[in-house]
Amino acid sequence: MEVDSLGGSKYLLLIVDEGSGCMKGFSLRAKSDSEECIKKYIMAVQTQFDYKVKFVRHDGAREFAANSLKAFYDDQGIEQQVTVPYAHQTNGTAERAIRTIVTIGRSMLYYAKLDKCFWAIAAMVAIYIKNRLPSPKYQDQTPFEIVNGFRPSVKHMRVFSCRTFVLTPKEKRSKWDPKAREGLFMGYEEVSKAHRVYDIEADQVVKSRDFTFDESTFGFSPMLPQVIVDDTALDIESMNISDEPHPMQFKQTGKRKSRSNSQEQVLQRTLLERRGTGLEEASAPDDSESHQAKRRSSARDNLDEEQKGSDEDNEDATPQVFWRASANAVEGTDLSEPTTFGDAVGGPDQVHWRKAICAELDSMKLRGVFRATKLPSGQHTIGTKWVFKIKRKADGSIEKYKARLVAKGFKQKYGIDYTETFSPVVKYVTLRMVVAITKYFGWTLDQLDVVTAFLYGEMKEKVFCAIPEGVEVDEDFDCFELVKAIYGLKQASRVWNETFHEFVCSIGFQVSDFDPCLYLKITSGECVLLLVYVDDVL
Repeated sequence: MEVDSLGGSKYLLLIVDEGSGCMKGFSLRAKSDSEECIKKYIMAVQTQFDYKVKFVRHDGAREFAANSLKAFYDDQGIEQQVTVPYAHQTNGTAERAIRTIVTIGRSMLYYAKLDKCFWAIAAMVAIYIKNRLPSPKYQDQTPFEIVNGFRPSVKHMRVFSCRTFVLTPKEKRSKWDPKAREGLFMGYEEVSKAHRVYDIEADQVVKSRDFTFDESTFGFSPMLPQVIVDDTALDIESMNISDEPHPMQFKQTGKRKSRSNSQEQVLQRTLLERRGTGLEEASAPDDSESHQAKRRSSARDNLDEEQKGSDEDNEDATPQVFWRASANAVEGTDLSEPTTFGDAVGGPDQVHWRKAICAELDSMKLRGVFRATKLPSGQHTIGTKWVFKIKRKADGSIEKYKARLVAKGFKQKYGIDYTETFSPVVKYVTLRMVVAITKYFGWTLDQLDVVTAFLYGEMKEKVFCAIPEGVEVDEDFDCFELVKAIYGLKQASRVWNETFHEFVCSIGFQVSDFDPCLYLKITSGECVLLLVYVDDVL
């Protein structure tokens, strides 16, 4: 790599288990460190998981062919397989794994706008993520699951490089010191529940279990250069255990430079600005800022002049158009929608709202929604509420005053007032398929909306509601029994769907096995397809 990692590493050793696809990564300061890491990995696998490593495949690089390492293989009964020079396909598992990790790591660095010195950390996080992703090669099991025998939890996973606050122990702070230090999330610990966090002030990665995440803020991009890692700049040498890769060399052209005081000031200022506290520190702008301010001011002046000229050219027509739009907007905002029945029938628009209420009650009476009755012993009622809405046209003018009586479904009791509530809707893939078929054969496509659809649904449960406001009944009755469903009931959508299903099947339609909301009818060689999405039919 062009720079050392944050910890001074120059190389990445990636080991892949052929049997599970599980990866293990080591960041190395020198290639000679590979031997110790390989031995450590093999012993851990054989001890912790009771697996026996049978062969090691590598590209014959000098660090993998050391006599001491060869003696270790012989002692463990491990066979060495050296790939053919310049034939990368003979070590395909390792080559593919390296490319995947570089791609994931590069994407994370770029998205977080982090410096290239974070390459080793990004690679380790990429390996951690990859081990927890299902693989088609292993019947959609994750490498972690194959090795450990159980599915991994992902509840603890966070967005890489998101803003993190790490709790400072009481022993290390005074009463008036901040309780937490700010950092960037840098990954996970394999053997504990701790997370790794880059402490911005200390310029190092720390481990902690006490933290708070802000996953809407990432990195510190204004200070550090843009991250672009080029695959062609990687000098890769292959090595893998059971088809496990090799140290991956990152070209070194110079030591990582420490941040200067001016850069630290920029970093601190950037982080303060991103906190969005609204507090600004008074300071004199530099020449570039003043120059930019002048340019912006000049641009605004030019725009104002152009706007004035434009206004003068269109003096006769433009003001009238804008005035009509503004007048409609003002007219719409002056009219408020009542929130209670009393506000509606006693407000300035009571005439319109009374008509809307009567229209809603007439619709319910026509469909036989209610039946006046005496509340049976042991039963309870649920309340109702009037909802008022002003429907407008595209230009903002009033189209209709709408009143709807809804049930207070949150007072329903499971097992008494309702049981099942699920109602299917057409799948988008079905919708796209039908539209494509219609276009291909030149069929006619029609759409209809069932008005007050839920009021057609036949109730199966015994549900009683209190007498709604604005409705008068004989003294012999004290409640309504719901014969049909009304909006607000938990099962209203399901009841409507069942009623619709029974009706369309009764007139000769057949439901599709592929989608419960797709119906088909063939009559005299004519095919009719029917799609339903709640109360919309296509």
